[in-house]
Amino acid sequence: MLKVSFIYLGLPLLFSTCLFPLCSVTARMPPTQAESVIKNIIREIGQECAAHGEIVSETLVAFMVKAVVLDPSNGFNTDRTLIKGDVQKLVKLCVTRLLDSKNPSLDTIKMQVYFDMNYTSREEFLEEHHRVVESRLSSVSREITDSRACVREELESLYRKIVSYVLLRSGLGSPTDIKTVREATAALQSVFPQAELGTFLTLSKKDKERQLKELTMIVTGIRLFNRDCGKGGEGIDDLPAILQEAIPATTQHIDSQLEVVQDQAYRYTAILEKAVKNPLLSRELQPYMLKEALYNVRQYEIFLQIILSDIITCAQEVELMIKQLGAQLEQLKFTVKSKTAVPTSQVLPIFIALSNLWTSFQDETVLISILSNLTTHLEPFLGTHELFFPEKMMQALLDGVTVKTDVCRMKEHIEERVNLADFRKLEWLFPETTANFDKLLIQYRGFCAYTFATTDGLLLPGNPAVGILKYKEKYYTFNTRDAAYSFAENPENYIDKIREKAKKNAELIQLLELHQQFETLIPYSQMKDVDKHNIKPIARCESSTQTDTHLLPPTIVRSYEWNEWELRRKAIKLANLRRKVTHSVQTDLSHMRRENCSQVYPSKDASTQSMREGGSSRVPRPQIYIAGFRGGHTKTTYEVKVNLTRAIDET
Repeated sequence: MLKVSFIYLGLPLLFSTCLFPLCSVTARMPPTQAESVIKNIIREIGQECAAHGEIVSETLVAFMVKAVVLDPSNGFNTDRTLIKGDVQKLVKLCVTRLLDSKNPSLDTIKMQVYFDMNYTSREEFLEEHHRVVESRLSSVSREITDSRACVREELESLYRKIVSYVLLRSGLGSPTDIKTVREATAALQSVFPQAELGTFLTLSKKDKERQLKELTMIVTGIRLFNRDCGKGGEGIDDLPAILQEAIPATTQHIDSQLEVVQDQAYRYTAILEKAVKNPLLSRELQPYMLKEALYNVRQYEIFLQIILSDIITCAQEVELMIKQLGAQLEQLKFTVKSKTAVPTSQVLPIFIALSNLWTSFQDETVLISILSNLTTHLEPFLGTHELFFPEKMMQALLDGVTVKTDVCRMKEHIEERVNLADFRKLEWLFPETTANFDKLLIQYRGFCAYTFATTDGLLLPGNPAVGILKYKEKYYTFNTRDAAYSFAENPENYIDKIREKAKKNAELIQLLELHQQFETLIPYSQMKDVDKHNIKPIARCESSTQTDTHLLPPTIVRSYEWNEWELRRKAIKLANLRRKVTHSVQTDLSHMRRENCSQVYPSKDASTQSMREGGSSRVPRPQIYIAGFRGGHTKTTYEVKVNLTRAIDET
């Protein structure tokens, strides 16, 4: 019998792809085995859905398991041991919900999972984009930095590879376009002629990579300047003009989508308000899941507003960069003018600045493309509305009902304000008395907490002008003053009701940002086991490493000599130099002005040769000996010269 006890650790919606920290084992089961059980449950649900023709991601399955367990109507008690039958029940319920194609709640969950798995901040988007570019260029860069070219043909091939690298990294044209390659080669030769390849090859790997990046920026700046002057720019797209056209088009599309979905949300809200007052109508609408449909369109509206905010930021950045680009080009023209030669210290920084600006334009283009695709992929999650609520049915339900927009609702109660004298222990905030009033993080995404709790999930926008309640360092808004007074009487009661409603509709956790309220749903009896095992998600990733050929710069001692005869020759030469005498002369006038030195070399032995040689062989051979050099018994040494040379007449 499989025994697992439920422990919900409460993570954000973005899960690890193969792990969902929903269950933990009792003290007898180690954490790794509990994780294995969870993975098996998720894998089994995915296989069941695939058998019915529905392919679901592990992240979606994990969230659905979370939703099923949280729903009190399913009868999963967090303090009770989970046996094999409970696991089968859990799998069956999850599969049933995942295969229900006509369910706005499921569409909302899918939308939330998709958005969280594909959306991130501007900085992370750009970091990921730059990482992908670097990984694609790594093979080309490695071929250049690891090259050991020596002969002429190899050096020419290496130079062509550098030109291709510059084009690929800058993104200004294709390396297969002959005109683009010629233009890039000419720009590169002006700052890095082929004759300098020898010096380039002596650099370390990191210095080579750094120089390649610098050359790319300089060549990019030169080509952009030539394009502005009308003397080049082959293969360079006019990114500022493209962005100025794409951003308004994308913004207009999102605005139109927002208008449609907001109108739909206003109509659903009006019908639900009517149903609150009419219990019979409420029973009739229950099978149609009108509230779930409202949650769906409200979630879509929130995602569109997030994307629209990012696009507006892109538009502001592009507008600023266009001004900077014009200023840089004007400065460069003023520096160059009609000069034939300009110091590199003046123009190279401007070329690099131009390249960085153009890279920013490319980044904004990538961001706009990503956000536009994200908007397109969110639209299919609204497909169930036309099936459930055709136009004829909506017109019948809206008969005699006034559809109000969020702005109209706020204007109706803009004069109603909370009286501070009625509350002594609670703190209320107003625009005129609170700094950064518009930047306060409002709970439940700004929806009225009282209305949502008392109407079983109706979403009405809160009105900050009525007053913002600060309760336990959190901020709450309300659509009317009466709702604010009622909530303030017992805030915990309404907060608990909202939490219980979120358990029944798990999509509300993301929609109303209730993650913090579900962080610690762990039974007290098992708190020690959780702390003991310290259960954490296990992240796995594929990684690779590479060892460079030479990690450190080469340290070759050129003066090293292995030949002992060569060492002997150098030693004799040094001994000869030690016997040389150096003289220097310095006068009073040259003192402290300069150093004068002269060197005297020993005189050479010279000889002359006459035309004829003559001599006599009868000359006696001189024989002279000196004795007494070794000394004797006395301290004084006496030399004795003995001449044994025979006389001439004796020979």
